[in-house]
Amino acid sequence: MNKLQNKTVIITGAASGIGSSIVDVFAEEGATIVLVDIQSSSIREKTVLITQNGGHALAITCDISDEKDVEKMMESVMHHFGGVDIVVNNAGIMDDFIPTAELITDKWNRVLGVNLNGPFYVSRAALRSMLPNKKGVILNIASVGGLYGGRAGAAYTTAKHGLIGLTKNTAFMYANEGIRCNAIAPGGVETSIGLTLHPHPFGYGKISPGLPLMPRAGKPIEIARLALFLVTDDASFINGSVITADAGWTAF
Repeated sequence: MNKLQNKTVIITGAASGIGSSIVDVFAEEGATIVLVDIQSSSIREKTVLITQNGGHALAITCDISDEKDVEKMMESVMHHFGGVDIVVNNAGIMDDFIPTAELITDKWNRVLGVNLNGPFYVSRAALRSMLPNKKGVILNIASVGGLYGGRAGAAYTTAKHGLIGLTKNTAFMYANEGIRCNAIAPGGVETSIGLTLHPHPFGYGKISPGLPLMPRAGKPIEIARLALFLVTDDASFINGSVITADAGWTAF
């Protein structure tokens, strides 16, 4: 308990799924949590629950794909807490498994905007707070889709590959400044993200043969517990790494 006492943590995509579980686990460990999402009512409700249980939390409605929105979010964090110690870039959206030839530009821009530009905007803003103090942790929630080419459509796959690249570059560049950056690459996890999917027949058909090889879907809490380990001093020697959490799916 209290592994995150006196730590201010920004968690994007905090309203549901993996992000919501990370909020719960981190709150139990004493973190002051900034819940960031476009779903205002959900993060406000979670904030109330945290404070009622004796914790500290702030809900900020923010579209992380909007650079100006992210800057406003960080200004609010600085105003309330004076800085940030940990960032979890969790927010993400799917791409309906659309292949390159049929992917419209608006869809491409939206998926990369949330899944890659957003983590970049948030990380860049947070680093301004971390670098003067020579300490901080950034954790990116990537995907096995960022490791292989047949787990999603063109936009999602590209974005998650890019996020892993951003993870490694950030880790290398700032390792001597006391800042660590790692990524988790989950396999299939039981979240609501699939409820909004409209699978592209060709794209989904191409990836379908590999789905039965997945031993099982993960629980959000399983990713949250791994996230907790990676942001604490227990993982002080882990930097620039991508930890796959997929029950052995990609071991085949």
